[in-house]
Amino acid sequence: MSDKNHIAALHQNFIELLERIYGCFDREKNKFESTSNSKIARDLFYSDSQFSRLINGTASEGEFGRAVRNVQRSLELMKAKEHSNEVVVEVKKNPLNKLLLALVAALVLGGLYLVYKYTPVMPAENDVVSTSDSRYDMLKWSFENHYINPYVKLKELPDDCYYPCYKYQGKWTLKQEYKIPFFRERNGFHYVAKEATMYTNCLQTGDTQNGEAFEGYEYQKHEIWYDVRELPIDSFLVEAGSTKVRPEYNNSRMEDDQNFVKIAYIHTFFRSEYQIDSLGIHRQGKVIGRDIEFVEQTALLDGLGDAKLVSDVKSEMNAIAQNRLEDFSKPISCDPGKLPRADFHAIDEGDELEFNCQFSTGRFLVDYKKTYVLDYQYINNVCR
Repeated sequence: MSDKNHIAALHQNFIELLERIYGCFDREKNKFESTSNSKIARDLFYSDSQFSRLINGTASEGEFGRAVRNVQRSLELMKAKEHSNEVVVEVKKNPLNKLLLALVAALVLGGLYLVYKYTPVMPAENDVVSTSDSRYDMLKWSFENHYINPYVKLKELPDDCYYPCYKYQGKWTLKQEYKIPFFRERNGFHYVAKEATMYTNCLQTGDTQNGEAFEGYEYQKHEIWYDVRELPIDSFLVEAGSTKVRPEYNNSRMEDDQNFVKIAYIHTFFRSEYQIDSLGIHRQGKVIGRDIEFVEQTALLDGLGDAKLVSDVKSEMNAIAQNRLEDFSKPISCDPGKLPRADFHAIDEGDELEFNCQFSTGRFLVDYKKTYVLDYQYINNVCR
């Protein structure tokens, strides 16, 4: 089969697979009857231009091969999810089977994860594969695909529309970085909070079905730096005995200071619960998982200048992962956050959640502020 015919066959396969999800395809207009091409592109994590090449048959053989595998994976996930729903309905018929229901849910979620993680998707020739992105993909996939939708819908709200959490649902990101000097067996370690992406949806379990609670699933990519001078923590506080860091320290660029060497990236998954009341928003949660990605060995040797120091620093960092060091945005240490708006119906994209917190490191308490910005709001309309 010639390359041209092979690409045509892949294009046909791609369309037929998509029809199983989105219904009939109009080959004259190159669009599906029930869903816009832009929406399908977002579902499959393509740009409009990439999807346009695929739908019009002008993509490369590599692009079509990857696209077919993507859609096949989506169908497998949909099938697994439908099967899980059937099992859950059957289990719910017997009120004595709550434990079994929990076990089934865990097994199904595990199966969905394995299907997602181990179905190979080869990148196109010019694609750049990011290790950090791969850690974030599972969270993004869980909230940004059409066949898994954890959000409470507008039509599901009560008649009086009192369900504050509905306007908090969506995607939040860290507004600005913050720095924390922290203590291990030696001075010199610094934590820089660089990126955080959190997806939130209404919490509907137990006593939280009144719309006054929501949950957040957060991916954090932060950095650990080492000060070769090994200055004590007090050196970075406003004064000895204070809990406030110096503004010039928090606003500094460690990349521009030869005294600081980047040691590692910290990848963390975190789950939080938020309770809304007249006083503000109360936050609590815990780490789900943490992973350390060290900077390349040669760069560490160049920066630290001593193989033994590199070994000692790595040992300290591994202890963080092994001992599950408390999250640096430890919710139990945060004051209630201010409500973004007095009228929850008016909450909109661009609004912020701000928490003033304290981190405990050794005998020191260090203040920091963590602010989220609502980048994408699931329900833009106002309940009436």
